[in-house]
Amino acid sequence: MTVATQTVRDIALENPATIRVFEKFGIDYCCGGRKPLTEACEANSIAVDEVIAALERAAAEPVPQADNWAGRSLVELVDYIINTHHAYVNQETPRLTQLAARVVARHGDTKPELPIIQAKVAELVEELSSHLGKEEMILFPHIVRLERAMDKGQPAPRGCFGTVSNPIAMMTSEHDSAGTLMAEIRKLSGDYTPPIGACPTFLNFYNSLREFEQDLHQHIHLENNILFPKAIALEQGIGSSYQG
Repeated sequence: MTVATQTVRDIALENPATIRVFEKFGIDYCCGGRKPLTEACEANSIAVDEVIAALERAAAEPVPQADNWAGRSLVELVDYIINTHHAYVNQETPRLTQLAARVVARHGDTKPELPIIQAKVAELVEELSSHLGKEEMILFPHIVRLERAMDKGQPAPRGCFGTVSNPIAMMTSEHDSAGTLMAEIRKLSGDYTPPIGACPTFLNFYNSLREFEQDLHQHIHLENNILFPKAIALEQGIGSSYQG
């Protein structure tokens, strides 16, 4: 299999350094990462050879151990997601809400896209608040218990939701919704391009939205492509050990 026919998700998993390339070209490696690279490039009107060349340069660089989560424990990964990405969302969403209000108050009359962006930011903030709570209170503790049960040679813990695949399917669907909202915000903002002569608050708002989207992509990648598949495989492995 060539790089061109590999899925974006698999490329990102094999070498986390390639994530920077996908971010640069605006290629979705989290929610839409199951597309082959060629298809993803065509959808974004990008020359696949240019992307492959950039990926090869990134692959030649050493990957810091801290960035390579595929071989780490689920407990470590859960802690990292909560302390890094969840903490970032909790810190940034009030600031984005405030910035949106200030920009709309000053420029909303002449920039009709801004009130729409503000509404979508509010929807995203509400969705993420609920989403993070469900992960931290229900799904993540269960995943931690799964790994500890495996380490101790015990049966898989029972959840109120049946198999772990059920809440994971819900969280994945919510990731898709958040990704869609961010894509709509990016399109409305012209890829976060402020008008010529924009005030510092306007510049800060669009730059903050860009940074928030990049963090959200990395956040969803860690869950959709690493944490969730490993949790499902772990539960199935423990269950097969105790059949009969």
